[in-house]
Amino acid sequence: MAQIKTEKEFRAALARIDELVPLTGEGVPEDDPKNLELNLLCELVGEYEDEHVVLETPSLEEVLKLRLYEMSLSQKSAAVMLGISPSRMSDLMHGRMEPSYRVSRALCQKFNIAPSVVLGV
Repeated sequence: MAQIKTEKEFRAALARIDELVPLTGEGVPEDDPKNLELNLLCELVGEYEDEHVVLETPSLEEVLKLRLYEMSLSQKSAAVMLGISPSRMSDLMHGRMEPSYRVSRALCQKFNIAPSVVLGV
């Protein structure tokens, strides 16, 4: 089977995937050449990414902002849930303070944030 070996090939495969996605989808048979090419390219790109692309662990601030958005919470309501002042919540959201043990535990339990993210490891 073919393999993506260089960054240039990787970029070309991504560009081709972008071209194929609008041409495939509902109503296009599974054995359509465009569908087959798209599936093959997706597999090749996935294998290349697994080997060459390193994803960084998101920061607590990034995860917390996302979680508040997902839960439709304001900083003020999140502060109430954590039992801290709105100003402390702002400091936490902007990385100006580290969470205490009690706040870390609440972040894990109430916001379903992994302990490794809360602890920054």
